[in-house]
Amino acid sequence: MFIQTEETPNPETLKFLPGQEISPDQPRDFATPEAAESSFLARELFRVDGVVRVFAGADYVSVTKAESVEWPHLKPAVLGAIMDALQADKPLFGDAAHEGHAEYHGEAAGVVKEIKEIIDTRVRPAVAQDGGDIVFHGYDADSGVVSLHMRGACAGCPSSTMTLKAGIENLLRHYVPEVTAVEAVM
Repeated sequence: MFIQTEETPNPETLKFLPGQEISPDQPRDFATPEAAESSFLARELFRVDGVVRVFAGADYVSVTKAESVEWPHLKPAVLGAIMDALQADKPLFGDAAHEGHAEYHGEAAGVVKEIKEIIDTRVRPAVAQDGGDIVFHGYDADSGVVSLHMRGACAGCPSSTMTLKAGIENLLRHYVPEVTAVEAVM
């Protein structure tokens, strides 16, 4: 098995491309070893000393390392863990609970639908190329502020604030006039 790697805008995160589906039904973010309990793949990666976050996209895995560890020392162990997990006869993921979101009614429901459509069709595919993901978290109809959750390589990326403000905020404000600002939530 040959696994390609790509750098991401986040110097602490590498994108690993094994040439097969990883999580085609939904992206999965594991910010801690405790969050990884439902995933065989993520558990194996967190066993590698220096791994601090795992994100599984449709056909890739983004792995974030601790600042104190260098990729040349960590990369072989991460590649081995991914390869072992993919070759094991076990499901990569168990049943994960889906995050609940507030329900929106009236005019706010229409605005939220537009926001989600723009995020899903224009933003998420672009950030997935960099090994990350951005998902809708909430919308405050009174202030016009959209809250987004940054995952994978986007979480903690030095350029994520610029992406959020200069890119996503401008895009949403252009297409959805009710949006006044965009902010990241943890």
